[in-house]
Amino acid sequence: MKIAIGCDPNAQREKEALIDYIKSRNYGEVTDFGSDDPVYAHVACAVGEAVASKEYDRGVLLCGTGLGMSIAANKVKGAYAALCSDVYSAERARLSNDANIICFGAFTSGGKVREKMTDAFFTNEFVPGCSSQPKVDAYMTYDRER
Repeated sequence: MKIAIGCDPNAQREKEALIDYIKSRNYGEVTDFGSDDPVYAHVACAVGEAVASKEYDRGVLLCGTGLGMSIAANKVKGAYAALCSDVYSAERARLSNDANIICFGAFTSGGKVREKMTDAFFTNEFVPGCSSQPKVDAYMTYDRER
């Protein structure tokens, strides 16, 4: 799996820890899209475009709350970014919503929780034909047609 990761300057330390964790779990090849730009939207859109183009399989974004990153990434056609603050949401982001990017808040979630959410995001897959399929189809169709 190819993974794109980025953050704003507020989350540099947390991003580096998460990169180490992802590598230790052998989830895939990680590319760091940076953290120096204080305009988090630039990093979020770069990661969103990389994932939406299918150059990367999944993305991870961090900022202070994760809110700005998720809003910015979701402006990219084909990017489906889920802001998660608990393990169940991270699991459902994949299983029920087919999210391809997970967003975290560096100030709102602890390192161990982020690791568990990362595990849930990378070890689950969307189940085609599940009860969520019509909902996912609806927003993906809207996304393609806009």
